[in-house]
Amino acid sequence: MGVPAFFRWLSRKYPSIVVHCVEEKVRECNGVRIPVDTTKPNPNEVEFDNLYLDMNGIIHPCTHPEDKPAPKNEDEMMVAIFEYIDRLFNIVRPRRVLYMAIDGVAPRAKMNQQRSRRFRASKEGMELVEEKHRIREEIIQRGGYLPPEEIKERFDSNCITPGTEFMDNLAHCLRYYVADRLSNDPGWRNVTVFLSDASVPGEGEHKIMDFIRRQRAQPNHDPNTHHCLCGADADLIMLGLATHEPNFTIIREEFKPNKPRPCALCGQMGHEIKDCILVFLTYLSRELTMASLPFPFDFERSVDDWVFMCFFVGNDFLPHLPSLEIREGAIDRLVNIYKDVVHKTGGYLTQNGYVNLERVEMIMQAVGVAEDNIFRKRKEDDVRFPCFPSGVVTFYLSGPAYLTTGQFAPQALGRRDQPEPVQNARHQAYNMRMQSSEQLWEEGWKQRYYKTKFDVDVTDDDFRQKVVQSYVEGLCWVLRYYYQGCASWKWYFPFHYAPFASDFKDIKGMFTEFEKGTKPFKPLEQLMGVFPAASGNFLPQTWRNLMSSPDSPIIDFYPDDFAIDLNGKKYAWQGVALLPFVDERRLRAALADVYPDLTPEEVKRNSLGSDMLFLGKSHPLFDFIRELYRTESHEVTKPGPCSHLILHSAFSFSKKCELMEVFLYLIGNDFLLLCRVKFKDPMYADGFVFKAVLLPGAKIPNKVLKPGDWEKGNREPWRPQLGFNRDRQQVHLDQSGFRTVTCLDGAEQAAAQRMVRAKNWRKLRGFIYFWLLFCV
Repeated sequence: MGVPAFFRWLSRKYPSIVVHCVEEKVRECNGVRIPVDTTKPNPNEVEFDNLYLDMNGIIHPCTHPEDKPAPKNEDEMMVAIFEYIDRLFNIVRPRRVLYMAIDGVAPRAKMNQQRSRRFRASKEGMELVEEKHRIREEIIQRGGYLPPEEIKERFDSNCITPGTEFMDNLAHCLRYYVADRLSNDPGWRNVTVFLSDASVPGEGEHKIMDFIRRQRAQPNHDPNTHHCLCGADADLIMLGLATHEPNFTIIREEFKPNKPRPCALCGQMGHEIKDCILVFLTYLSRELTMASLPFPFDFERSVDDWVFMCFFVGNDFLPHLPSLEIREGAIDRLVNIYKDVVHKTGGYLTQNGYVNLERVEMIMQAVGVAEDNIFRKRKEDDVRFPCFPSGVVTFYLSGPAYLTTGQFAPQALGRRDQPEPVQNARHQAYNMRMQSSEQLWEEGWKQRYYKTKFDVDVTDDDFRQKVVQSYVEGLCWVLRYYYQGCASWKWYFPFHYAPFASDFKDIKGMFTEFEKGTKPFKPLEQLMGVFPAASGNFLPQTWRNLMSSPDSPIIDFYPDDFAIDLNGKKYAWQGVALLPFVDERRLRAALADVYPDLTPEEVKRNSLGSDMLFLGKSHPLFDFIRELYRTESHEVTKPGPCSHLILHSAFSFSKKCELMEVFLYLIGNDFLLLCRVKFKDPMYADGFVFKAVLLPGAKIPNKVLKPGDWEKGNREPWRPQLGFNRDRQQVHLDQSGFRTVTCLDGAEQAAAQRMVRAKNWRKLRGFIYFWLLFCV
């Protein structure tokens, strides 16, 4: 999910990091589609070696898009996913590796957020259906006409979770898709393809990071490999920085805030998307460089510290500190404090994913001193500049509206002479925010906060220390997760709210080490931990009963309704869903009674898998692996050209992975090698530390920013560049150019329009002055 508002803040502060890529389109000739030739050089003037796809960022918009009608069935969804992957492959054109990672079973720390999101999605989906029916009934009662509503089963996006039939079908479809492309697309034939489907534990982006870390640890790794990661989450930027690979690019769909959505009744609206590339290490080098240090400045270490400090303003595993908001300049505040701490202590905050808690405490205490002023200024800004939620519009329905298209008649909307307004829910949320019970801007705010949020008195020092200790453990867990992998599958932050920065006292001894040997949930167990009862249809019947039966020992895990605390935010989706935390021991005890009811197919879906490796016949490794299996001990379980080979003696393939099983397919006149692999090199045993450093032999790319680029974040609206090549001329913000900059909000658009008008007036004034001189 990423860090809310992080990309928006980043693109404003460092505007040159966003570049519009050049995309070659599929052409048609005499009704025949001519595909893009991906064997040709990349039109963006840079060649990429590896492309990594965080597949959940592709699956969601393809299965339930917000800006166009949804696919009619599962087949159309799969085709949309294939077309999206094709498009990304055509843009990036990787030459060595394509790694596709689907979210598998997540660590417990992430499952709590997944639970909140899925309960919200289920609740909002049902409310949307009810609201749609209410609007239709109101139109009909007022004399309007609407055609009979088409009965259509609502797509439950909660099925995009490991363990469901949908995810199993998706894995099978992707295997056939990859096999077809390797056999028929020349651009794919020498590419090594990895598919990490939903049966492989771990979040998609972190499985990608684990793959990159293990490749970097190999002695034959090329330190100048060009990586490209595709995903929409803003935390991918920090993950890319954490790799310390000098050539790392992120491609994502163009960010368009306040983009209109299709009508809930008719679902009509077209769209156009562009892709952007993000890099900004050059900016960070200027931002973080410190002079007069008592030791040599290490930029790589300071980048790791910057990534760590960003955790305080929000992430998927911990709530952000109450006094730190990205929109209020929290990251800049932390960076300034951080520089003072480094000067005073003579060292950095982190190293290779491990935290120096003494220095972290110094930063938190410095923030804590300013908390009073931060809360008061926040209140003053709310009063002086009340920022109402966007899209707050009140409509009144009146008069007959005879339409056959399922849309409102214009004359039925916008009338202001009716007595009762239909108030927008987000407007109500704003009013609730202004009546926040904690009133952090007034004396006694800490006492009220702990009483309201935790139902404890502020004098209960033991409880406050327990919250702080859990948060400190969380900071250590998240940083380890980013740099070394999952330190514990069972750890999670057991509170809905964060402590104050001023509460971080004597934290040095609050964390020692995580429990060793913890294992992830199985897929169906995770479904029981994150699904609401309304999504129980994705589970076996006896398991489903545990979510709805009054006699269930865990019925309290599945409330029919739940409160959402806005917690000082403007919108309901930003609030905190007050759901009970799942007790793992009680859940496992309840499931022990229903495990025998699983069918063989369900047992298979509930098992944990491993990555799959695809090689075409023309790949250099194809003959090597085939000959290896001819000489090693193996068992042929299926005769003929589609042999299924299972290796008895485990071995290390290039010291990077173990091949667990191999499939050899005959597709047309071509062979395709499909291997199930496990990256389980003995050198990565417990205690191995991946070094967060720039590898020897890495060539730092030339700096591309010009002197004037440094000030753009403070004095100009967001301005895109064109193409991967940063030496290209930037887009000029004239009248025609302004219409293409669709990512500005209302205030930014007004500022840009004023600038365009001023520019045009200067041109006109110069022309008038010249004309007057000519006349004289």
